[in-house]
Amino acid sequence: MLQSVSIEEHRRKRQEVYSKLDSFWQDLHDSEYGLFDIALLEKSEIEEIRLVTKRVGRIFFKVGQLLRNVPDELLLQLDIPKDILPFIRHRALPVETVIARVDLVQTKHGFKLLEINSDTPTFEKEVFYANGKLCQAFQAEDPNDGLVAKLGIEMRKALAEVLHVAKIKKEPHIVFTSHDDHEEDKFTTKFLMDVANVKAKYVPLHKLTIIRNEGLYDDEGKRIDVLYRQTYPLEHLIEDVTADATEKIGLQLLELVISNKLQMLNPISAFLLQSKAIQALIWGMMEANHPLFTDEEKQWITAYFLPTYLEPDPFLQNGKKYVQKPSFGREGDTVSILQGNRKLMEDVHKTYETSLPVFQEYIDLPSKEIYTIHGKKEAKILIGSFLINGEPCGIGLRAGGQITDNNAYFLPIGLKLERN
Repeated sequence: MLQSVSIEEHRRKRQEVYSKLDSFWQDLHDSEYGLFDIALLEKSEIEEIRLVTKRVGRIFFKVGQLLRNVPDELLLQLDIPKDILPFIRHRALPVETVIARVDLVQTKHGFKLLEINSDTPTFEKEVFYANGKLCQAFQAEDPNDGLVAKLGIEMRKALAEVLHVAKIKKEPHIVFTSHDDHEEDKFTTKFLMDVANVKAKYVPLHKLTIIRNEGLYDDEGKRIDVLYRQTYPLEHLIEDVTADATEKIGLQLLELVISNKLQMLNPISAFLLQSKAIQALIWGMMEANHPLFTDEEKQWITAYFLPTYLEPDPFLQNGKKYVQKPSFGREGDTVSILQGNRKLMEDVHKTYETSLPVFQEYIDLPSKEIYTIHGKKEAKILIGSFLINGEPCGIGLRAGGQITDNNAYFLPIGLKLERN
């Protein structure tokens, strides 16, 4: 998208544009993250991404209803942690999750789903804020224009809903929290707090205090009514213990939620759909012609979902490439690409080795030439499409390797001019 300019000029322009953004991490871990480049998409592509996102969300939400009524044994088989079973069926909202992100790949056979992050998706500030600023720099139309207002409306709607259910009449004490030593998490959380446009306070996770069976308190000792924990995964929270490791404070927090002494967003129900093993369940139900899904929904699953199993046997039998990924994993960590029993590629990190593996048909991510501070390079493109209260919303691109990891770039998108 950039014309032929020197690397020095490219770096200068990138710095000039990104330095004007408020609290944004254009560089992460001393490496380039935000690209000074833009990918132009057709309006029809944007519309199709949103349609696929809505349909995929409908499938997941329908399965969430089902999972709330199955025995614990099945949930354990789907790698839902044993400690969360007493809480996992709790439902605070009509929708399973307020903010989710669907990761899609554009193929010659249409858009395909890699996974959904229903519990703690990030990428909001890139999509709903930074993308528009980069579009201005490139004089391009922002496909996400105006959607930050929709995000705020939907967040306020969710907050109003949980306050109504909790019968809180007084002015609620709403706290947004994250680790404050992680720039991306902290600025994403503060951005969402600003977008929500409600009276709220940011308090780092380590400054919150739990009094068992009583409540959660902020850094000034004030009891919290609603905790917004957009970037702190429940699978980490349930492992939290006191400094002397004598009490499981994460589980105590969930006890406060189900006893209506604390409201939490994203809600516990968001975690119900987080395990990638759910995709194996959905695919298996479709193959078995399960009556939960209508004929139309089965067509959606066939069209958008990738064959996913809890064993690699179907891929070993047909010799196809496949991806092994942990049920609970992030940023490409512990992901491998295989053919037969031979590893073709793997992520060097092995943080989630104990997580139940799922096996998904391999698809090649499309390549695109991108402009970095070191010059041109080829990158694989992954689409992140937000589902807000069950409705499609903002869209963004990440550019990286075939396994999209922490080193992937943020690639702004604009709309292609329509031909007359």
